[in-house]
Formats: sequence, C-alpha cells, structure tokens
Amino acid sequence: MTALLELEGLTKAYPGVVANDDVSFAIARGGVHALLGENGAGKSTLVKTIYGLVKPDRGRMRLDGYPFAPTEPREARAAGVAMVFQHFSLFDALSVAENVALGMETPPPIRDLARRIRAVSEEYGLPLDPARRVGDLSAGERQRVEIVRCLLQEPRLLIMDEPTSVLTPQEVGILFATLRQLSAQGTSILYISHKLEEIRALCDAATILRGGRVVGGCDPRETSAAELAERMVGAKLSAPKAGGGAPGDTLLRVEALSLPPLSQFGMPLREVSFELRAGEVLGIGGVAGNGQDELLAALSGERLATPGSVVFEGADVSRLGPVARRRAGLLTGPEERLGHAAAPDMTLTENAALTGAARKGMLRRGFLDWGRARDFADEVIARFDVRTPGAGVAARSLSGGNLQKFVIGREVLQEPRVLVVNQPTWGVDAAAAGAIRQALLDLAAGGAGVIVVSQDLDELLEISDRFAALNAGRLGTPVPTAELTMERVGLMLGGAHDMEATHA
Repeated sequence: MTALLELEGLTKAYPGVVANDDVSFAIARGGVHALLGENGAGKSTLVKTIYGLVKPDRGRMRLDGYPFAPTEPREARAAGVAMVFQHFSLFDALSVAENVALGMETPPPIRDLARRIRAVSEEYGLPLDPARRVGDLSAGERQRVEIVRCLLQEPRLLIMDEPTSVLTPQEVGILFATLRQLSAQGTSILYISHKLEEIRALCDAATILRGGRVVGGCDPRETSAAELAERMVGAKLSAPKAGGGAPGDTLLRVEALSLPPLSQFGMPLREVSFELRAGEVLGIGGVAGNGQDELLAALSGERLATPGSVVFEGADVSRLGPVARRRAGLLTGPEERLGHAAAPDMTLTENAALTGAARKGMLRRGFLDWGRARDFADEVIARFDVRTPGAGVAARSLSGGNLQKFVIGREVLQEPRVLVVNQPTWGVDAAAAGAIRQALLDLAAGGAGVIVVSQDLDELLEISDRFAALNAGRLGTPVPTAELTMERVGLMLGGAHDMEATHA
C-alpha cells in the first residue's frame, strides 16, 4: 500500500521537555496504524500536530504526496483529516443533528442533514436517530455521533484517541466492523489505545514512541501484547499478583441505597445493595453514565443517604460527610483526577494535605505541619514512581498518568480499611496501570476492602474477586470473577440482571 501521510523529522519542544524528537513514519492508504507509547511519550502532541492544533518546531508532513502543514483544525478537515477525541465534545441539551451541525463549516438545513446522518449511520452500521437529544444517549451512542460527524466529511485519514474506553464488548465489535469497512474503502486510520489486545486485533501496523522518539515499528498482529508493552516502556513488565487469601469479615454493607441523579442528565441510584469483605476486591463495571458518579458520591459522603443504607464496620455512616468517613478509614478516589481528586493549581504537597491531613498526623492544635505534608508527598512520589521535579510543582503540570499515580498513591498510603476508586487507570500506560493495579491488590492482601469502579473490563477481570454490573442505576448480583466470560459480562452491562441472579 502506498503512503497517505508521511511525517519527516517532526520536532516540538516545550520548556523543559522535548515532546516530539525527530519523529518520522508513514501511514499507508487504507491502513489501520497504531500509535503506541506510555504516558508522556509524545502521542498527543503528534496527533495535535497532524490535526493542526500544534505547530512543530522542525520537520514536515506530506499528505497524498503534497506538503501538509495545517495551522488550525479547519485546514486539516478541509484536507481530509478528521479526529474523534477521547472526551466527547457534545452538548447534552441539543439533538444529534444539531450537534453534528455545530461541527460543520456550512451545515445544510437540519432536515437535509438528518437524512444524511441516517444514510451514513445505516451504511456503516452505526444506527442513530438524528432527532434524539444527546443527553438521553448512552456513551456508545454518543461516540457514534462523533464518528458520524467525522464520516460526513468523507475523511481520507481518521484519527481515533482511546475510542473504546466507554464501550461494552458488543459496542467494541460494532466499532471495529465500522473501522474495517472504512479501511476497505480506502480510508486510513490512526488509532491510539492502551488496550494492546485491541491493537493486535484491529491494526496492521504500529509505530512505538518512547520519550518523544520513535523506537521502532511492527506488525502488531505478529507481536504479543506483552512484547508491545515492553517495547513501549523499555523494560520487562510483570502481571499484577493477588495475595490469594480468603476474604474476612464484612467491612462495608450497602442496603437499598437510592438517590436522585447528580444533574439533569445524570442517573438515579435504584435500590443498590452489596457487601464488601476484608481482603476482597469487588469490581463494578458499567458503561459511562449508568450511576458510577452517583455511587461514588454516596460512598464518599459527598452526598448523604437514607439512614441505614451505608454501614461501615458496623457503624451507620449514611449521614456522615467525607471528613468523618475518611477519619474512620473509608477513603475514595474519584474519576476526575484534575479538579476533583486534585486541585490543579495547588502543589503536590498541598494536594497531599487535602486528603491526608487527619490520617497522616499533619494537624497540630489546629495548624497544619507543612514538614509532615512535604514528607508524605515525597513518600507518595517515591513509592509510586511519580515523574515530577518535586513536591512543590502544581498538580496540573504532571502528565495524566503521573497525576493518577500520585492520586492513587496518596490514598493507598493512608492505609484505609476500605478504598473505593473510580477509573483508577483511566488513560494511563501499561506500566503505570500495572503499578496501580498491584498497589490495589497489595492493599487488599493486607486486609483492606477495595472497590474498583471501571469501564475497563480487562482490568476488572484481572484484579477483582467478584464482579457486579451497574446499569441504569441498578447494581446486579456480584458474581465470582472466575465464572465469567467476556460475552456474559457484556450482557450484564447491557442490563441482563436476571441472568446474574440465575448464575449467582
């Protein structure tokens, strides 16, 4: 296959870091090309350069044999380059057709656009109702809106950034069928994902970045996931290992927990009940928007619940706030790391003190002991290999993976009796994900109870003792992970709670 896009010597430096260093490779016409690398390897800078969001310091690109140097996304789209971002850019209050129109330079009348949306969505197996309000769509349907919006541009190159992070296995199958169809029709695809088995199943070529430089390329179909991960980080990786002990006494009991949604487009919790035992990892899976945020807020104390619905070590904590629950040993880590789990403009020392002051003995007669706060931040940085100049830098200066390691490490090192985490390895590379998973397993091996709420099914099946699906605010019966297949998990995520009860 001839090359559609050629990159030659692309270099981009920021103060203190070279994001891309002499990057060269080519994407074949009609090829599905993976871009791999750990957090901070330079993938985001590179695709932003291709899409016109970043101007390189040196180097050049050629698209279909002609010079290509977009200065803004509009120019990239006009040249036939489209991009589906990891985080959706949709307005909940608008319809599908209205959202699609917002992304077009000269949109046709809504009625004509609706007909085009139906035609394209049917052609590529992505059924969509143009009149439906986006706030009422599932995460998979929202992604279809983003993809169809790109397909209406008839792109020659489609860039996809972590496209399966919010999809069920069945939805992943639909997406892959669409991408293969596009490839067969001649569209090139640049695919970014930390899910290496997906890369092996879908992509026919891969370029591996490390430290901003290209360190190699391969055919992922002929390379194992373990080898891909090791080439990304430049070191041998080992799979997380569980302690293997039998579960102990019940630490947390949730009984008929019901709460209204957090927002107009949120999901109410409906009669959620489960128990968590000492030494156990309970995995809770669900497509985004099915009540995960509401559940975490109810367990953290950010939202108070009906008396008797949340019982921690025999005490009713339903009406206690976050500070009281943390003192007792019930700790949580929310999904949004920058803004919720960490204050962006505060230093790592200050962020360490925000949640660790009471449990790490930083308070002295109402005053904060900054020496202890710095020591704790330094301990988190050292124990969890957080790549940062020091504890005095702002949280926003860290890469996503390094901030995630800091946030999880901050909670783990407070030695909680129960830790509840939502999306603990969201968007982090294989090495960082492995380190975080091992820390959670070690915590459980030490006698704590751990709840992992995640959309990464491979992660949940790897580290959980039991698994339950959250669908439309209802939690299914927890099932031993050893009894599950990926097909059955997909059915559970789709709401097959009767199936769970039958097999439990």
